[in-house]
Amino acid sequence: MKSLRLLFAVVALMAVCLGAGAQNLRDANYALVGKISPNGVLRDAKGVTAGYFNANGDILNRKSVKVGHIGRDMQVLDAAGNRIGYLTVDGVVHDGESRTLGHIDMRTGKVTDAQYHIVGYGDNLNIVWIGCYFFFNFFK
Repeated sequence: MKSLRLLFAVVALMAVCLGAGAQNLRDANYALVGKISPNGVLRDAKGVTAGYFNANGDILNRKSVKVGHIGRDMQVLDAAGNRIGYLTVDGVVHDGESRTLGHIDMRTGKVTDAQYHIVGYGDNLNIVWIGCYFFFNFFK
């Protein structure tokens, strides 16, 4: 019984360690376009800081100016606090008027637009961060 508990502990520790890396952001051709570190720092493909996702939900640009906020229930707000979109738990991204903007497949990391054309990829997913990057243009 002790060895079984030890095995579960090792497997759980490996899962935490493997998921602790940066989220890679890739375009539709699978070229690396950026990374998001576990603490929310967004960097472009050259490693230059492009923005931040703060623990309190604020989204900051490269100059540390608030450009948005991630609210309760995965709502995406602009800097003024107006809802500009939201994500559902199954990875569907909607604009502020509930029209579908796209989809994030949480199993494969594939990001598609509303017509299921590939927009990009994200691995080690935090789907809200990925949705903000690909659909709400906070960092363009």
